[in-house]
Amino acid sequence: MTTVSGIPDASDAPGAGGPPTAKDTPAGEGRELLPVATAARTRAALRDLVRPDRARAAAGLGVLVAATAVGLLVQPLLGRVVDIVADGRPAAALTLPVVLLLLVAVAQGATTTYGLTQVARLGETVLARLREQFVERALHLPADRLERAGAGDLTARVTGDVARVAEAVRSALPEMARSVLTIVLTLAAMALLDVRFLLAALLAVPVQLLTARWYVRRALTLYADQRVANGAQQQQLLETIGGAATVRGHRLEDEHTERSAARSRTAVGLTMRSVNLVLGFYGRLHVAEYIGLAAVLVTGYLLVGDGAVSVGTATAAALYFHSLFGPVNAALVLLDDAQSAAACLARLVGVTDLGRAAGDGPSPGDGPAPADGSAPGEGFAPSGGTAPAAVPAQRTGPGPEAVSAPGPAPRPAAVPDSEPAPRPAAVTVDAVGHAYGAGRPVLHDVSLTLAAGEHVALVGTSGAGKSTLARLVAGVQRPTSGTVTAGTAGAASVALVTQEVHVFTGTLADDLRLARPGATDAELRAALATVDALAWAEALPEGLATAVGEGGHRLDPARAQQLALARLVLADPEVAVLDEATAEAGSAGARHLERSAAAALAGRTALVVAHRLTQAAAADRIVVMEAGRVVESGTHDELRAADGPYATLWRAWSGSRDAPRS
Repeated sequence: MTTVSGIPDASDAPGAGGPPTAKDTPAGEGRELLPVATAARTRAALRDLVRPDRARAAAGLGVLVAATAVGLLVQPLLGRVVDIVADGRPAAALTLPVVLLLLVAVAQGATTTYGLTQVARLGETVLARLREQFVERALHLPADRLERAGAGDLTARVTGDVARVAEAVRSALPEMARSVLTIVLTLAAMALLDVRFLLAALLAVPVQLLTARWYVRRALTLYADQRVANGAQQQQLLETIGGAATVRGHRLEDEHTERSAARSRTAVGLTMRSVNLVLGFYGRLHVAEYIGLAAVLVTGYLLVGDGAVSVGTATAAALYFHSLFGPVNAALVLLDDAQSAAACLARLVGVTDLGRAAGDGPSPGDGPAPADGSAPGEGFAPSGGTAPAAVPAQRTGPGPEAVSAPGPAPRPAAVPDSEPAPRPAAVTVDAVGHAYGAGRPVLHDVSLTLAAGEHVALVGTSGAGKSTLARLVAGVQRPTSGTVTAGTAGAASVALVTQEVHVFTGTLADDLRLARPGATDAELRAALATVDALAWAEALPEGLATAVGEGGHRLDPARAQQLALARLVLADPEVAVLDEATAEAGSAGARHLERSAAAALAGRTALVVAHRLTQAAAADRIVVMEAGRVVESGTHDELRAADGPYATLWRAWSGSRDAPRS
């Protein structure tokens, strides 16, 4: 099954028809990583993010232009001071330019502060909008798509990529805006002094442009590769640490250590390449600065010698060019941040576009984000799908039926004397096949019908495909072939509860209201009472107002599962799917939790992946799966009497040594 982290559970492991594990598919090898948006799509997404705040962007840009223009008065005023001193004028003549310099400093400081504040607010607003869209889209990603990518890729985007874009927005964006404005207006000011100063300064531009082109062509792919390598490294670490017990049990410590070291060496190698790239970038910039400053000084010397300009004007021109060192270097250096942030933004936009595509239009088994705020594997989805196709060879429906299917060794099921009266179908699985990638089939031509109000238990050995079928019915995944229809026409939702439940940070009442935001305290207590959890809930230090989750009151696995079942009661779906939802309780609390689950399922159509066969025995019908096929269907007594796969499982589970019946 899909755990909260999105890593495949061993119940559908390779070799038993499930998705690949860490051993079969190392991080970064064979993984279908989440998509990365193209440069054009990234620019379009950025425009969409900024569009609602165009007025603020224009205001901030206008104020920065004014601040930069005011600041450009400093060099002519200093040139005026030089002329006054060179002409031997009295000291009193310096008063006006000095006072003007002070006024310029105050005005530039005030306008720059206001302009940068507006740009910073714009950046934070856009960043918040990006985060909201990313989280919204990420929650709508198909679970099987996340499994193919691995948890490390999404984790790297949620953490490192978002942080990198945030850093760029907070620091690089304001500085880049101010630097570009300073460069453009300073060059214009040099042209006003004498166009020949501008021409001399422009001698540095070819070197700077070639430097920028050389850097950008290498940086974009390098930083993108670096982010991918970091994601692969995180994926390998997650899989190794998460499966530490298995790694030690199979004595694979050296192998997994080498895998982690290989991912780390790849990431470090790319980091060192980026360091060398930056060093080469700075070296070329210094050459450009020398060429430009030397050209301006030589031009000033010649113009002063010809009497075309004064010493003060030549001084102002040299100061103008010298003042460009900071902005030009900043603008070009910020290309480093811009390229890195652009690569990260492209990865974020790739996820948002994938989430948008996943949410476009109804499709078989599709549904919205979980109503209880849960992760994939514990959520609610509306009914969907199309009408069933022709009835395939393998079919189970309400009541026991014989099963025939191509393939190895399906055994005959019990055949009753009479069929129960038909009831409307609440769930129809028709000719469904599913595979986790090419060559990894999990289900083969499975058909199953659940009547309204019927409780059906899925049993079978590990890897039989039970959890996969449960997720297809719940709409967490789409079948590779066939159709799944859950719920009556235009009806309510489907709910999925797994053994991997999550207790959200907040009060117990807030956690419950994730399933029904408008629920009253009385309704919350009624839901808790239904699953026999009201007593311990009211015994908490502050009752329903007790903080739970991270940093709050810790709930043991059985109580956390009861909390999930209470959310199920509050959501009140038509169809409920339980995927080993009582498995985490342990032997002591298993019976109690099974009674809670039975109470939560009362009055609903239910598909239960049974961890304990006592839970299956209480169901209206039991469906036995082997190797992705349905091989038996009937009641507990009928299947025991048939002495087929279920009877074998029952004897192994219960410890019975009764001789097989003839």
